[in-house]
Amino acid sequence: MESQFGIANVWTQGDFVTRAVAILLLAMSLASWIVILIKALDILKFKKQARAARDFWHSEDFAAALTNLGNDPGNPFRILALEGREAMAHHHDTKVQLHDSLDVSDWVTRCLRNCIDEFTARIQSGLAILASVGSTAPFIGLFGTVWGIYHALVAIGTSGQSTIDKVAGPIGEALIMTALGLAVAIPAVLGYNALVRGNKSILNGLNSFAHDLHAYFVTGARVNAGEPGKMLPMKKGS
Repeated sequence: MESQFGIANVWTQGDFVTRAVAILLLAMSLASWIVILIKALDILKFKKQARAARDFWHSEDFAAALTNLGNDPGNPFRILALEGREAMAHHHDTKVQLHDSLDVSDWVTRCLRNCIDEFTARIQSGLAILASVGSTAPFIGLFGTVWGIYHALVAIGTSGQSTIDKVAGPIGEALIMTALGLAVAIPAVLGYNALVRGNKSILNGLNSFAHDLHAYFVTGARVNAGEPGKMLPMKKGS
């Protein structure tokens, strides 16, 4: 009788545990690739918006600068600029409120920081999936291998045939589960590291933009990155 080996044979010859492990690994792989693709597209979009934000300070006034940022409601740089403007307007409200005990610099700083924290949570969503898949997929595959080897040895012992050609096939097929676990985990780990680096780049640009916004709203000028301490004037506008 001719033996058939490979992943298809693992599925057809395996029991419900083996099939459940294979389905779980497939679901983890799909989830990982979906997160990687969606987050990678988001990073590309945010980097494009970061490049546009560099021209923010070349505008004649604040209103024109907002227009140059575009109308995307999810643009973190536009959201940050609007948040800073709203913070200034709220602090200057004639109605007495608790935030009046804070000076304008502390109030604007707090509002901008809260906005950045919300965006940080937003871009980091989904990374926990990649971290979980990268850390657990190899062990799930190893569990499938151990389970498959156990049943292969039981079947070999029952048949009484322990020659190498009878042992190599079933055990080799069981080891496929370990390979599948690694095939799921490696892209998840690499994708996680790449996305973390991309997110860090976006957040660095957002923090620099927030620093300039703070200087603009509090002093009416932007800090010149090329000459520390020097301020660039910009007309205020609503």
